[in-house]
Amino acid sequence: MSEILREARRRFMRNLRNPVMRHNVAVLMGGKLLGLGIVLGLMWTILPVSAHAQSGGPADPTAQINAINTVWTLVAAFLVFGMQVGFVMLEAGFARARESVNILVEGIADTFICGILFWAFGFAFMFEPGTPFIGTTGFFLQGLDPTYGSTGVPLLAFWVFQFAFADTCSTITSGAMVGRCGFIGDLLYSVGVTGFIYPIIGHWSWGPDGWLAAQGFRDFAGSTVVHTIGGAIALAGAIALGPRLGRVFKRDGGEPMPPHDLVIGAVGGLILWFGWYGFNPGSTLSALDTQGIGRVAFNTTMAACSGGLVALFWSYFRTKKWDLGLTVNGFLGGLVAITAPCYWVSPTGAFFIGVGSAFAVIWGLDWLEHWRIDDPIGAVPVHMMAGVWGTLSLGLWATGEYGLPTPTGADTSTVITGLFYGGGFGQLITQTVGSASTLVATLGVALALMYAVKATGTLRVSREGELEGLDMHEHGASAYPEFTLVALHGGTHHDPVPAPTFVPGAVANSITMNE
Repeated sequence: MSEILREARRRFMRNLRNPVMRHNVAVLMGGKLLGLGIVLGLMWTILPVSAHAQSGGPADPTAQINAINTVWTLVAAFLVFGMQVGFVMLEAGFARARESVNILVEGIADTFICGILFWAFGFAFMFEPGTPFIGTTGFFLQGLDPTYGSTGVPLLAFWVFQFAFADTCSTITSGAMVGRCGFIGDLLYSVGVTGFIYPIIGHWSWGPDGWLAAQGFRDFAGSTVVHTIGGAIALAGAIALGPRLGRVFKRDGGEPMPPHDLVIGAVGGLILWFGWYGFNPGSTLSALDTQGIGRVAFNTTMAACSGGLVALFWSYFRTKKWDLGLTVNGFLGGLVAITAPCYWVSPTGAFFIGVGSAFAVIWGLDWLEHWRIDDPIGAVPVHMMAGVWGTLSLGLWATGEYGLPTPTGADTSTVITGLFYGGGFGQLITQTVGSASTLVATLGVALALMYAVKATGTLRVSREGELEGLDMHEHGASAYPEFTLVALHGGTHHDPVPAPTFVPGAVANSITMNE
């Protein structure tokens, strides 16, 4: 044992005389002491705050934040924002090939405009107090509480969620205007839509002191606030623009121009369906409302299924063909319709709401054809007409079991009951007033906006630009540069075009596509 100790002492003295070893030991011990000092400093900083919070003094504002609800809201916001991919694919696929790039650029640019304006004053107009018609505080998000209301969700996270909704409304608008709207005109009306029309009229229903909300009007996730407003603006744009060159309506012996890529259009529709699981369940703003989330997700699914199935069979009943385009618009109409009542109805109600939405879309398409209004995507029937139907359906099928959502679950102290469940006509009348006032106000203001932009000469491209195609005329690029694009004849008055020719670099042969 003594020999071991003596050997250890010799090693220690030898290492002590070694300058390299002394340097290494000093660095190692210094690093450990520094780390220990940092830990002790953090403990000294944090422990007094914790003791203060437990002593009953003023609470740290961040203590009100609910982390689970915050993550849930942000995940839902990301899903809703992902719907932009679905929108541009749906519009590009259902439109002609020569306007695909234009649709993409418009959708992306509208997102930029929406984000900046919604930060500057759109959010304040919509979600902050002021008057029953418009919010008057919180511009540039200044002077606001760290969380939004009693949600437990940080203000900035709530803003991201609502920005995605505002961007959706703006994108809906462009659907009825593709193929002939100038890019500068699109930028101008986009400022009016996302900066003023959507947030101000939306304040009536979703603002903390909105006059429709005060009357008991309910719109859980936006059948009225997002879709009816967006669809009404789209209708105003289509009226102000007029139909595309060569568009011959059914009453004149023609038919809609065929889409250039139904695959892209249908995939875009399915992406929208996926994004709707953020749109509707995410509007609870609470991951703790587990029953509410499950009910909303189920009702969303059921309405889409019944709406799409009715549209599919109706297309065969009419034409003896199973129409993909109408089927996609059918399930999208079901998704739009269930958006308002999804929290308050049962699976049975969701099924019938979806069925009704399919007929709203079908009859809406017929109505547009009759009045010679050119809506290439079906934005007006899907969003405006199905949105109105869904808003009214809440007054029919609300079960009387649920009240407003809270950060922890449904408040059942004041429930919402529809006509079919013994609630009388009260809620139905309130829903009718809210839907009608929003529709009329939006359509009136949007028509004024569109005709004002038209007066600048920027709303519609020239005849030459439209015949050339918006992609080349406005953006100098084609979505399919390797293919020769030729116009499909068949009732259009387009100038004759040369036969397809081989293009160097194309895959095998030239492909004839819808212009």
